[in-house]
Amino acid sequence: MSRMPKPPKTYLKFVARYPELEKAWRSINDAGEQGPLDERTRRLIKLAVAIGAMREGAVHSSARKGLAMGITAEEMEQVVALAAGTLGMPSTVAVYSWIHDTIDKQDE
Repeated sequence: MSRMPKPPKTYLKFVARYPELEKAWRSINDAGEQGPLDERTRRLIKLAVAIGAMREGAVHSSARKGLAMGITAEEMEQVVALAAGTLGMPSTVAVYSWIHDTIDKQDE
């Protein structure tokens, strides 16, 4: 299993304040991990769901975690391209910028 990056400070503050919500969240995530899909495929699917739901924080999180496990910028960009027909051009460009927020930080 790959080493995941440290969560953002705001997330850490929130779960420190509401530890039972973190426990429930981890339980939901653990249940979703069960099945035949490998870790890399699961991460790309999570990225696609975040993109489709237009959840900027979740896109940043998935991109950060994807990069940490060796998913390339080009692979994430393809997920954005696959979503373009459903999202439309303005949303696709927005999502592309969210992914590149994370990629560009890593390149600095």
